[in-house]
Amino acid sequence: MVADELRDARERRIRTGGVELCVAELGDPERPTVVLVHGYPDSKEVWSAVAGRLAERFHVVLYDVRGHGRSTAPRPLRGGFTLEKLTDDFLAVVDAVSPGAPVHLVGHDWGSVQGWEFVTVGGTEGRIASFTSISGPSLDHFGHWIKRRVTRPTPRRVGQLLGQGARSWYVYLLHTPVLPELAWRGPLGKRWPGLMRRVEKVPADGYPTPSLPTDAAHGAWLYRDNVRARLRRPRPDAYAHAPVQLITPTGDVFLSERLYDDLATWAPRVVRRTLPARHWVPRTRPDRLAAWITEFVTAHEDQGGGLPEPVASGRRYADRFGGQLVLVTGAASGIGRAPAFAFAEAGARVVAVDRDAEGAARTAGMARLIGAPDAWGEAVDVSDEQAMEKLADKVTGEYGPVDVLVNNAGIGLSGPFLDTTGEDWRKVLDVNLWGVIHGCRIFGRRMAERGQGGHIVNTASAAAFQPSRALPAYSTSKAAVLMLSECLRAELAGRGIGVTAVCPGIVNTGITATARFVGVSAEEEERRRKRTARLYGLRNYPPEKVADAILRAVVRNEAVVPVTPEARGARLLARLAPKALRALARLEPRL
Repeated sequence: MVADELRDARERRIRTGGVELCVAELGDPERPTVVLVHGYPDSKEVWSAVAGRLAERFHVVLYDVRGHGRSTAPRPLRGGFTLEKLTDDFLAVVDAVSPGAPVHLVGHDWGSVQGWEFVTVGGTEGRIASFTSISGPSLDHFGHWIKRRVTRPTPRRVGQLLGQGARSWYVYLLHTPVLPELAWRGPLGKRWPGLMRRVEKVPADGYPTPSLPTDAAHGAWLYRDNVRARLRRPRPDAYAHAPVQLITPTGDVFLSERLYDDLATWAPRVVRRTLPARHWVPRTRPDRLAAWITEFVTAHEDQGGGLPEPVASGRRYADRFGGQLVLVTGAASGIGRAPAFAFAEAGARVVAVDRDAEGAARTAGMARLIGAPDAWGEAVDVSDEQAMEKLADKVTGEYGPVDVLVNNAGIGLSGPFLDTTGEDWRKVLDVNLWGVIHGCRIFGRRMAERGQGGHIVNTASAAAFQPSRALPAYSTSKAAVLMLSECLRAELAGRGIGVTAVCPGIVNTGITATARFVGVSAEEEERRRKRTARLYGLRNYPPEKVADAILRAVVRNEAVVPVTPEARGARLLARLAPKALRALARLEPRL
């Protein structure tokens, strides 16, 4: 609850510019100071969950912007919310809470709009050590963005302009006189908490606060006093004088990601992050925000600090996975090891799980060398439910909640159905299906209870939709994984958890070296195993391409991802020409 999260806060009142600001402080004042600035139509309590997490490491300050929460409003309201006056308020706060050292600024929505003003005007230079911007652009940068698209139009630029114009519908309404105030003090103010829960998935934890109708009515002047004036005449010198971390929720319905295309011009020292969430991330993703803010602040507090550069193929995913915790099963080799490395390259922390303890440890060690902030190897048999429960308890307790789960562990089995024993079936289903079930149920439940989203990737196979007389047990297990993934995706979508089934075809991994062939002698089984391994080697489709498909699928929240050309072809045949696929299934592979 909001009240519980801020119960230990120390409050003070600061007079500035004809108003009295309510300021709350958490944590040790001797530590680096982090100032959190809220947006519209919020009060400082929007930050309560993030503030509580940051207070373990920092001196955290949050204040009600003038006219919001328990801060008083200017009189008259018109002209009382200009960015210049808001800058004076900010300086009054930081002079009071951190007179001898610069602060680390974090802003969301209009708090971020204000933050861009603070970090680009000369009067604050030297008072801001870093700035984290969330869902709120600089009005000056926005004005230049619009002018470039109006003066030098192209089809793409016109589309971007029209798209952002449609997203900004509420800005036009807030410029109308009287009506916004009447709406907020009437039906909209009453319905807003329910809308936040249904649309934004904000938990019912005492937020928004009872001051919402008044906050929203006063806050309309933020738009009226600033938006038209700055968009018409944006400052030409709006360059950031502190390092910037930009966190962009990819599901934000109010702001296009294209608004930040030219940001490097204005903020050369910028680190970009993306988050699969909607606009109100301080309420829906406090763990991830707190982790990224902590990393960024710590980097710029250390002597010569700076965020490490991601390397190799994972570089383009660093904005999405940096600092997240990824658990991969079957990670000692092949399709399991490759995504563990790819996530490590993208800056994720990695838990490599395999029943081969030495193999898991090697993968974890290499992940650290590649770029993972940390990595651990865990020896677990995924078919053992109790062992998986213990693993989940250990991972959550020692490393933190899992953000991305990759259920990859699997074994191969080939041979006629009538020659496949009950024990053969149990072995295949225990690992290929029950291992996935255990992972999804045990870690998926923790993701759901945490309430901050996540993603589950289940490795199925092209065999899931490509029947074969030679693979009845294996194909059945993978078809079950595919359907399980589809069902889970439907169930967990409302909780912000994505589920993807990855379906590779023939990939050059070690699974052929351990695959079993039933219904033949031991000598014939070994011959077929070597023959299959040689064929897979000649095909030579690398597991790194599967890993790239996995990361891309998580970023895009894709449902089913056939990876190899033969997998995509089989998927297409299953949809358009199932009879042809059944005819192919009757052919006996020549091994």
